[in-house]
Amino acid sequence: MTMSDTLELLGDEAEYLLDHTCAGLPKDLIHKPGPDYVSRVIGVSDRGPGTMRAMQQIFDAGRLGGTGYVSMLPVDQGIEHSGGASFAPNPIYFDPANIVELAIEGGCNCVASTLGVLGSVSRRYAHRIPFMVKLNHNETLTLPAMYEQTLFAQVEQAFNLGALSVGATIYFGSEGSRHQITEISEAFHRAHQLGMATVLWAYLRNPAFKKDGTDYHSSADLTGQANHLAATIQADIVKQKQAENNGGYTAVGFGNTHEKVYSELTSDHPVDLVRYQVANCYMGRAGLINSGGGSGGAGDLGQAVRTAVINKRAGGMGMISGRKAFQKPMKEGVELLHAIQDAYLDERVTIA
Repeated sequence: MTMSDTLELLGDEAEYLLDHTCAGLPKDLIHKPGPDYVSRVIGVSDRGPGTMRAMQQIFDAGRLGGTGYVSMLPVDQGIEHSGGASFAPNPIYFDPANIVELAIEGGCNCVASTLGVLGSVSRRYAHRIPFMVKLNHNETLTLPAMYEQTLFAQVEQAFNLGALSVGATIYFGSEGSRHQITEISEAFHRAHQLGMATVLWAYLRNPAFKKDGTDYHSSADLTGQANHLAATIQADIVKQKQAENNGGYTAVGFGNTHEKVYSELTSDHPVDLVRYQVANCYMGRAGLINSGGGSGGAGDLGQAVRTAVINKRAGGMGMISGRKAFQKPMKEGVELLHAIQDAYLDERVTIA
């Protein structure tokens, strides 16, 4: 994809997104992604040489290899949303081999999935593309429905099947968040002992975060704090929904914040909102990747590229896109993944 394609997909927002400069949190404050990220940022931390090697192998894989940016394919929706809901649109992905093939053909740095999916094809693929085992899931077969992240796998199982990293979700703000924090903190500690990298889906889940018809589960201030907690338990990379609004703390009326968060550090510009998410990842010492969201049909390509441009300009590390890719024919899924990656490869899309 060329820059002209990016401009076309951004449409009327092209100038608005590409010419913005972050003033409240200028780019000189953040630790930016780049080819030397592991040495420059991870290398001054307490991470061991094994984790540094795992991170470098992930950064060196795929079409973005050597840039310091990542494009990941996550497919854990067979549990999170049910196999039928996830794979009926394209039944080939009931077969785990096709999930991994999509990640390889799509030029991804990493494929993230369940213990069962990756374990079933590990001897065929673990040496060809970095694996990330998702350790916990919210399964949807329980009735009445409940929202609870439960461990489905152990770190040692991920290590033994050849994975370079582990991923997990914490529903910050939920009733189960305290035990999830404890479980995943212990799992990440063990992963680092084994020389693996760690990625946290730092999601919010609380019905009280919806107020007067507005959903603040993607507000910059609340997701920013979730990112800060993720970095606290030593997530090397934080996956977060891209901020769409702000003022969750003040609207819901709880917790602690500061008026400068809204008056000086951020604005209503989407790049500023995501820059605040980056700031809460220890100013980029933990990389921020934004999620691609659900599949919406014809507009998926433009929405995915928009998300990538905002993430890159804010100082984020990349994107993780699942349903937008695998709920299409494989050729179209590959094209979408390549379009996302092209936004990170284009030097004219700069950090704001």
